[in-house]
Amino acid sequence: MNMDLAIAAVFGYLLGSIPFGLLITRAAGLGDVRKIGSGNIGATNVLRTGRRELAAATLVLDAAKGAAAVLIARYFWGSDAAVVAGVAAFLGHCFPVWLGFKGGKGVATYIGLLFGWVWPVGIVFCLVWLLIAVTQKISSLSAITAAFTAPIFVYVAGLYLDWVDGPKLAAVTAVLALLLIFNHRENLGRLIAGTEPKIGSEKKAG
Repeated sequence: MNMDLAIAAVFGYLLGSIPFGLLITRAAGLGDVRKIGSGNIGATNVLRTGRRELAAATLVLDAAKGAAAVLIARYFWGSDAAVVAGVAAFLGHCFPVWLGFKGGKGVATYIGLLFGWVWPVGIVFCLVWLLIAVTQKISSLSAITAAFTAPIFVYVAGLYLDWVDGPKLAAVTAVLALLLIFNHRENLGRLIAGTEPKIGSEKKAG
């Protein structure tokens, strides 16, 4: 790994590891979001505080840090560095050193990476997520389905967009999608058992 890629990796990880969900809920006087619900720092768990605006802010900022890692790395160090920084940002969000490597599940940051790498696929991801959310009303199923299909759309985009290295980026996207799905393993268990809560069905945290 050359110096530019190493710098991009460190930069991406540090940016991705900023725990916006934790910082936002603490700033709002709600304490440690890790002590409620699933215990992670993502927007879905922030929503369990009953504060939709905080959850929305967490979603936007977690996505923005993924996109920013990609775009800044591309500007300074090139396209390969943009891929490295994006992967590092995703890992930083899921495994932040500041929180004992226990972070979020990575959905919002994954969306940000897609917008930074291949923005049309970012839009498709959101549309797939929205379709499943509206029809099934299960957030985890929406995220898993959208993540599962994203590498396919990245590969297809590479066939039509000359600025996208479809096969390479599809492979990277697939690896991150598998990690995202692994982060949802408890949700998968509840989906199989038919006990996964639907959007809006969970009570506000005390």
